[in-house]
Amino acid sequence: MFADGDVTFKVSAPSTVEAGGKFRVQFTVNTQNVSNFSAPDFKGFEVIYGPATSSQSSFQMINGRTSQSSSIIYTYVLLSESPGTFTIGSASVQVDGKAVKSKPVQVRVLPSGQSPSAGSSGGNSTNGSASGNGSSNNGSDGRNASSAQNISAKDLFMTATASRTNVHEQEAILLTYKIYTLLDLTQLDGKLPTLDGFQIQEIPLPRTKEFGIEQYNGRNYRTVVWSEYLLFPQKSGNLTIPAITYEGVVVTRNRNIDPIEAFFNGTGGLMEVKRKITTPALTIHVSPLPNQPAGFSGAVGKFSVSSTISKQEVDANDAVTLKISVKGNGNMKLISTPEVAFPKDFETYDAKVNDRFDLTRTGLAGTKEFEYLFVPRHAGTYEIPAAQFIYFDTDSRSYKTLTTEAYTLKVNKGKGGTGQSVSNYSGQQQDVQQLNQDVRFIKKGEVVLHQPGDTFFGTWKYWMAYLLPLLLFMLILIMGRKQMKASANVALSRGKKANKVALRRMKTAKKLLDSHDIGQFYDEVLRALWGYVGDKFNMSQESLNKENIEQSLSSRHVPDENIQQFMKVLNDCEFARYAPGDVNENMENVYNSAIDAISKMEDNL
Repeated sequence: MFADGDVTFKVSAPSTVEAGGKFRVQFTVNTQNVSNFSAPDFKGFEVIYGPATSSQSSFQMINGRTSQSSSIIYTYVLLSESPGTFTIGSASVQVDGKAVKSKPVQVRVLPSGQSPSAGSSGGNSTNGSASGNGSSNNGSDGRNASSAQNISAKDLFMTATASRTNVHEQEAILLTYKIYTLLDLTQLDGKLPTLDGFQIQEIPLPRTKEFGIEQYNGRNYRTVVWSEYLLFPQKSGNLTIPAITYEGVVVTRNRNIDPIEAFFNGTGGLMEVKRKITTPALTIHVSPLPNQPAGFSGAVGKFSVSSTISKQEVDANDAVTLKISVKGNGNMKLISTPEVAFPKDFETYDAKVNDRFDLTRTGLAGTKEFEYLFVPRHAGTYEIPAAQFIYFDTDSRSYKTLTTEAYTLKVNKGKGGTGQSVSNYSGQQQDVQQLNQDVRFIKKGEVVLHQPGDTFFGTWKYWMAYLLPLLLFMLILIMGRKQMKASANVALSRGKKANKVALRRMKTAKKLLDSHDIGQFYDEVLRALWGYVGDKFNMSQESLNKENIEQSLSSRHVPDENIQQFMKVLNDCEFARYAPGDVNENMENVYNSAIDAISKMEDNL
């Protein structure tokens, strides 16, 4: 397509045709103020019709605003003569006295073979969704289709291909299901089964399936990619993608019916035949990640890292933001938060995570940003050391370490004085504050007088004034030591917070449920379930899989029915988005089951 300002001039032609077949080429310009149309060079093809000129106009009103569009279409019908790859050159028109040209397009002509029943132009389409339901709109009458008794596996079949069959854990795999047909396929029904050991992301495809032509084993088939999935293996070993049985409906000619009777019955002698189509099973060999270094982020793919800081000179008690951005392609969802060694005098908060990545055929591509908010409380000069990001590089099959920039932060005394300044990280100096004033305000109000001889010394109030602070100090000391001990035990602290963190994530999932955000809802519920187990048992992210979870729960004498319930919720959540039926009801059931499973697990543990 060529665009010049608001004027566009585009060409529409099939990418693949069969030798000896007819196909249509259209040139469309989005204005009717055109003249002097010049046809392109159709070398390699015979023009059997055209140019036929037609025009289109549309008028619409939205919220009181009107818009109008018009276009002119030049149509040719060409005959492909011999196999090869040919270029249809640029067409040109005059728009307001200025020449506008279309882009050249290439058309591949396949050798003549058994033709698909619905035509050779590759422009026919089947409406359907990735779940498998569809209906033909190509208008084929099925005259070239075989009879029901003669339909073979070579006339209609599906392939299942994986972009790679030898991978490491968490390495992305593209799974593609593709249809090959010589028949008039009008409907296809089937769905991806449960895949144990994989995290699945479905790649959105258009509901309207546009068929093309592809030569396979010497025959020209109509083909279309029916569904695609991105798989992330969660455990090592030989993992199997089982065969799927689809049920297709094809239109074929009934040769046993009288043509005259078929004509008067309005059937044209056609009949619908159901055919089962089974895809091949695949085996994926998944290698475990090599010995993981300390600080491994869980990232597998290809990444880069960068960092920024909001300001490098601030007043005490002012907030500062440090951002670390991880950019690349891989298992972006499973990247853990990088650790930043902030100075001890800083008040820090949990990092906010912003996901800005898209689902592609090679993995999740984009940026994952970690935003750290901290508040320096005292004046001085501080060093914020560089943070490390360790990931497994799928190209070199090795771990790589990326380092962010280190920052020097100068903290000035806040307005009115902070009460304390720090010249460096280790030394402190006390500011002098004026506490007394030469002139005092005169006390107003009632005056309480005491009789001579009244004394506070030796009374019970006197002793309580000593004992209470002492008891309070001892209580604070005991609680502080207990808290320090608990904080030092990272695993214990993590386990105690597991339920709180999981419930906080489920609250977020509830908001996504109310807003009908399907993809984010299931991701958040899965994050809550996996995160709960990882925190509760102090398991690293890369060791989280269903087998380890079942073993950990069994070793802690959790009842079998509770273990099965928790594992069922994990499976239901992973595949609820592919389940038929009411989407809202599925989301509600998954949410309630997840809450119940976490609550029962917390009671048992």
